[in-house]
Parts: sequence; C-alpha cells; structure tokens
Amino acid sequence: MDNDQVNEIGFALAKITTEQFAVIETNFSEGTKPKLRVNFHFASDAQKMLIGILGHFRFDCDGRPFLVVEAGCHFNIQPDSWSMLVNKEKNALSVPKGLLQHLGAITVGTVRGILHAKTENTKFNRFHLPAINLAEIITEDKVFNLGNNE
Repeated sequence: MDNDQVNEIGFALAKITTEQFAVIETNFSEGTKPKLRVNFHFASDAQKMLIGILGHFRFDCDGRPFLVVEAGCHFNIQPDSWSMLVNKEKNALSVPKGLLQHLGAITVGTVRGILHAKTENTKFNRFHLPAINLAEIITEDKVFNLGNNE
C-alpha cells in the first residue's frame, strides 16, 4: 500500500485509556539529567474494527524510573478502509507503517496531555514529552492474525 492509499484510510479516535501513571519521588535526583525511554505496542480487534496503540513513556534518573505514563489510543477504522487492510487469503490485517506512524503521533500528543494534566502544579510538570520521530521507531508494517474473527 503506497502513501496515497494510506492517506485514504478513514479512522476516528474511539477511546483513550490511561493504563499507568506513577510518580516515584524517591527515584528523582535534582542534579541528574533524566533519560526518557519510549516504547509502543499495537493491537487490533477485528470484531470492532479497532486498531490500538499503547505508548509507554518512562523518565529515569540513574536508571531508576521516577515518572511513568502509559496510555492507549483506540482507533475505529471505517469498514471500507478495514477491507483495504484485510488479506482474506492469509486471514490477516496488514497495517502500513505510515498509518501506524500517524496514529502513533496522535497517541504521543494524547499522552503529552495526560502527562501535563497529571503533573500540573507539581515539580514534575516541567518534564514533557519531546518531539519523537516515529519513523525511527515504527519502521515496519504490522500484521495481525485475525484468527476466526473475520
């Protein structure tokens, strides 16, 4: 699927979930430059025609987490678009990396807002999610086995 076709995929943000949020003040060291760890997980639900992206972000001081936020964005894919992504012979959903990168960018922005809201009026509000180049993180299409659901 080329970029023009990826741009034709219709979707809507259906649900946002905050899976995890923690501030571990004892692990924070004021003089240490924090390191950000970023991870993404992907899921699909063939019955509901959903693609989910879970973003996990962890700020560390000296290898110990002091701020952790994990949230998911669940996207409804329009039926005609879902059909474009399904390979019936393989009973699989093939999601192009370009679409995953776009949905990932929405997820990062959503998590950025969650992080701000949860740390507002605390000393941890100064820690923001920077611009994240998802093209470096999401480098391949994702294939989901649809099992007997499709």
